[in-house]
Parts: sequence; C-alpha cells; structure tokens
Amino acid sequence: MTALTLSTAAVPGLRADAIVIGVAKGSAAKAAGPVVAPGAEAVDQAFDGGLAGVLETLGASGAEGEVTKLPAPSGFKAPLVVAVGLGAQPQKGSGYDAEALRKAAGVAARALAGSKKAAFALPLTDAADAGAVAEGVLLGAYSFDAYKADGGSGKNGKNGKAPLAEAALLGGKPRDKAFKAAVERATAVAEELNRARDLINTPPNDLDPEAFAAVAQAAAKEHGIKVQVLDEKALTKGGYGGILGVGAGSASGPRLVKLSYTSSKAKKHLALVGKGITYDSGGISLKPAGHNETMKCDMSGAAAVFAAVVAAARLGLEVNITGWLALAENMPSGSATRPGDVLRMYSGKTVEVLNTDAEGRLVLADALWAASQEKPDAIVDVATLTGAMMLALGNRTFGIMANDDAFRSAVHEAAEESGEPSWPMPLPEHLRKGMDSATADIANMGERMGGGLVAGLFLREFVGEGITWAHLDIAGPAFNEGGPFGYTPKGGTGSAVRTLVRLAERAAAGDLG
Repeated sequence: MTALTLSTAAVPGLRADAIVIGVAKGSAAKAAGPVVAPGAEAVDQAFDGGLAGVLETLGASGAEGEVTKLPAPSGFKAPLVVAVGLGAQPQKGSGYDAEALRKAAGVAARALAGSKKAAFALPLTDAADAGAVAEGVLLGAYSFDAYKADGGSGKNGKNGKAPLAEAALLGGKPRDKAFKAAVERATAVAEELNRARDLINTPPNDLDPEAFAAVAQAAAKEHGIKVQVLDEKALTKGGYGGILGVGAGSASGPRLVKLSYTSSKAKKHLALVGKGITYDSGGISLKPAGHNETMKCDMSGAAAVFAAVVAAARLGLEVNITGWLALAENMPSGSATRPGDVLRMYSGKTVEVLNTDAEGRLVLADALWAASQEKPDAIVDVATLTGAMMLALGNRTFGIMANDDAFRSAVHEAAEESGEPSWPMPLPEHLRKGMDSATADIANMGERMGGGLVAGLFLREFVGEGITWAHLDIAGPAFNEGGPFGYTPKGGTGSAVRTLVRLAERAAAGDLG
C-alpha cells in the first residue's frame, strides 16, 4: 500500500516524480477560466502568476475528475506537475469540501500509477483536510493484481503499472497531534476498506465460506478481536435453518462468524450484520445469462462488516462492536433448497421459500436474530440485497431503511460525513401483507413493485423486540462494473465500510440518533 508522510518541505526543492496541485472551476458569471487552488502558490509563482492561463491553454477547466499534466517549471527537482480538478470553488471564507479533496487525491493517485513518489500540494486548512487527502490517496491508488502473472508490477510490460509507492502531503504538520491522528485514522480505515475490496474481487473458487472465515480468524488474532466460527454441525445443532437452507446446494458448507471487539471504556454496544454469499447462482431459481459473472460480489456486506470491526479495533474506539458474517454459497444441486420448501429459522419462525434467489434475506434473518439475543443498543445490517434498490437509486447510492426514524437519520448523516452517497427509504406497512403465506409464518417474497422495501420488511421480522435497527442495501455501489472514478476502482468498492466506522465513532460519543 502507498506510504504516507506529512511534509513541510518547500515545493521547488522536493525530490519526487510529480507535484500534485488542485484546480477549481472559475465563476461562470465572470466567464473566468480555471482557478489555482491554495497549496500551489510556489508552482504558480514559478510561472510568474500565470499558471491558470497555462492550464486553460492546455484545456483544463477545474472540473471534478479532470487531470492535466505539464512539465514542472525550471528549478524544480520534480519533473512533472499534475493539476487535478476540484470542481466548484467553495464559498468565500470556507475551505474545500472533504469529499472534493478525497476525490481529487484519488484521481491523482491513480493517474500516477508507476511512480515512486508524489508530493500532494492540495489545499489543507486543517487536520480533517489532511485526513481526507490521505484517504483519497490510499483508496485511489488501490489495485487488485493478485491473479496477474507479474503481480501487477508491470515488469514484463503486460500487466500495467504498480500503484504509487509514496505520497507526501505538503502543508501537513508532522508534529501536530491532530494531523498525525487524522492520517493514522485514514490509514487504518483505507487499509481495511482495501482489504474488503480484495475479498470482494477474489474469485469464488478461492473464497468460499470456509476461506472467508479463515481470513476473519487471522485478522481477529492479529488485532485482538474475539472470534467464533459456527460450521455446519454447529449451525445444525443451533437451528440456523436460514443459513443452512441457502448453503444446502453447495459442496462448500456455510459458516456464521462472530467477531467481538470490546473496549473497557465502552458505554454503547453496536451490532453489525453482513450478508456473505460468496457466490450467488440464484440456486434452483437460477439467474439468467448475463447476471452471474459478477456474483462473487454478493458477499460485499460481510466484507464491509468485517473491515469495519477490524478498523474499529485498530482505532481503539470506545464502543463494543459485534460483527456477524453470514456466509454461504448459493448453488443448484440435488440437495439444494427448492421453491416451495419451508425453512425453520433460528428465531423459530418458518419461512416458505418462493424464490431461492431471494437468499440474502434468509441468511441475514438468522444472523439478525442471533445479534438480537445480546440486546445491543443498535443493529445495522449491510447487504447487496435487491436489484430493485439499484433501479430506485442507481449504481452509486445505497438505501437505508430502519425501524426508528432518528436512527435512520443518524446512519444517513454518518454516510454523508464519510462521503458515501445514501438515501433514506421507507418501510410501508401495506407491503407486509404480500409476504403472508398459507403454509408458513412468512414467505421470502412479496409484491414485485417496491421489492427493496419488501426485503427490508422481511428482515424487520427477525429483529428482536425493542431493538433499534437499520438496513443498508448496497446492491448498487458495492461493485463497479464501469470505469474507475474519483477514488473508486473498477470492481469491488468497499461500500459502507466508512459509514459503519463513522457510525461506530458516533456510538463511542454516545450519539446513535
């Protein structure tokens, strides 16, 4: 991973492969060109104050995601200047938005793949800005090359360039506790988020439930987290009919992993539950052609929960967090659950399975009930649950449902503070009737319209009475099938990790809505 340093070095004498500066969009009312952002004063001075004009000549406008490269001015040790767009200028008297800095740093880091060192001279007004830039660099520099012949180093000229090796954050204060803490937080969160991305991108022949559980066990041992893994025998003995039913058709047995991070100073207990379908064929209700190729990403919720618990442990947050990873592989076979089968869940309720491709809610139901038995202050589940949520909110925004309006707002605020697009969604009571079953207590399918909301209503049935709960449907943003943008790569994104960490920080401060 890219090494980070805070630096007060003067830009001209800094030895690096490139100097990264920010450029904003000028005021449309004045028909102005690009505006050089704070942090780039030394570079602008070397151009006799004409850097903005040079950039405009080269086609730069300051638009978000834009990258313009030009030779460094005479006398600079670095040979290259990389100007990255920050979007609109902030209002007078305020600094740049953290997300704008995060995205700009990520775009620049990706553009500088193959470089040994880059100096980031983006506008830093405080420690929070330094944290945002650090996070953007680490997330933007990410690449998944484990399955490439040369490990992605590019040594044989076939597999691209290695990630940026080192980034110096200019304007940072190496001895300032707040700046150091901000970079340390960014490093912990980004490293664990990137680990989640690695898990999501790992092919399902190498990441089955047992392998995922082993990764969790190793990380728990490293970071002092208590871990418990329930295998098929333990799940059968405990009566986890949902997890067992989903995994019944696979040669790879299901697992339920419990990760427990505790703090001696904690006053709140937060439970996180993640859907971990390591591969989803749809089961007997087989997915149509063209819908299977990316289904290794159906464990993104479990990856997010795993990463968030480890990040919280690394940060030493003063909150107790229990992570539940509901892991199974959904495959068709002679032993697979059939449409029409009835499963007896861990809660004791029975579920008529009308569609085996609505399997995520079944494994989550068991894990939600298990989490409820510990009476946490709040439960949050995360899942790539429904295509309906993608139709409603697109590919970059996740939906939030909850049984408490204030808590739903708190989760939404945590997502906004983290730079993760989300939107509060309702749980309309009239949709519950569609899941009535003549055979069982409830069916796993209801009305087609509003399918994402129906799934949320199903999950609510398995949350313990009186427990505050929220459901995050990350089906859209969990896996990026298009080109990279900002600090988001192609493939697994690690969606919801930062929201969960921020929510844990709020819980540590006693603010859960």
